[in-house]
This record gives sequence, structure tokens and C-alpha cells, in this order.
Amino acid sequence: ASRIKRYYGINSEVIYHPVDIDAFSIAPAGSLEDYYLMVGELVSYKRPDLAVRAFNRMGRKLVVIGGGEMLNEIRRLAGPTVTVLGQQPFDVLREHYAKCRALIFPGEEDFGMVPVEAMASGRPVLAYARGGALETIVEGTSGAFFTQQSEEAIIAAVEDFRDQDVDSKKIAAHARNFSRELFMEKMRMSIDQV
Repeated sequence: ASRIKRYYGINSEVIYHPVDIDAFSIAPAGSLEDYYLMVGELVSYKRPDLAVRAFNRMGRKLVVIGGGEMLNEIRRLAGPTVTVLGQQPFDVLREHYAKCRALIFPGEEDFGMVPVEAMASGRPVLAYARGGALETIVEGTSGAFFTQQSEEAIIAAVEDFRDQDVDSKKIAAHARNFSRELFMEKMRMSIDQV
């Protein structure tokens, strides 16, 4: 909306992209596993290399799901605690979302469906504080932010997050703000107003 205002001089309404929230679910109590997750196309602007290097340095477990031009580079960078699965079927992705400690989101996106999918699974998101993440993640409720795209910032965010209590039901409820049903309702209202 701010870009449209800046370049075209008109006000606009933002209606968030719909996400199939109902395709995801919270893992049963006691089934969480001790790994962090990074999901998405492995391309340079999403900065997957930063997350892999940070987790190598921490010696903590990171699972990477996704393909793309950096897949081989990410596999080469991965240390013993980083598992690079590449592209996976939806069932595998859904299970990893539900069982991770948190999603790591080091890139900047206009919207970013991946954080919303993780939140729909009841999992918090540790994200770079730019772009759509600032509109989809509520700090302290559904995740936390780091303000620099650096290994050090990711490490600090993970360390700060480690002992925080997570309310999976509250996180999943927040993700409903990006449901298909709400998208359709807002689109209908916007079109009716025109």
C-alpha cells in the first residue's frame, strides 16, 4: 500500500494472500522434536546460507526443506547438525512444520506464505524484521524478530527464544487471520464497495 501511494499517489487496501490454514495441524502433546526448520525455495535473496552457517556455528539441529538454485551450495555448507532434505511431498512438509521448535525465516518477502503455514501448525517463527513478516507475525505471540540479516543476529534470536513458552493454540488461532475464508470475505466486501 505504501509503494502504491508513493508511486501512483493513491490509497489502496491490502487484502492478504489466502493460505490453506486447514491443511495444517498442531502436533499432539509430547511429539515436538529438537530441531528448527527452514522451508522455501533456496535462492539467494532468501538468505538460506545465513541460517545454515548460524546453525553450523551453534551446533544446533536445522532441517532445510526446499529446492532451487542454491540447493547444492546449501548441501555443501551444511555441517553435521544441518539436514538438507531438498524438495519433499506435502505430508513430509506438514509433519516437519508441526514438530519443529520454530521456523527460521531469514529472507525478506512481500508476504511470505511459509511463516503463516508454520503458524497454522502452531509453531513460532523467528524472522528477519522486514517485509511481510512484520504484518503476519506478532512478536511475543507467534514469533520473534531479528533486525539484521547476519549469522550473529540469527544466533542471538535462537538463543533468546530457546526457553520461551509457546502457546501452539494461540499461534494457530492467529494464523486464521490469513485463511481462505477471510480472504474471500474481504474480497467480496471490497468488490461490493466498488
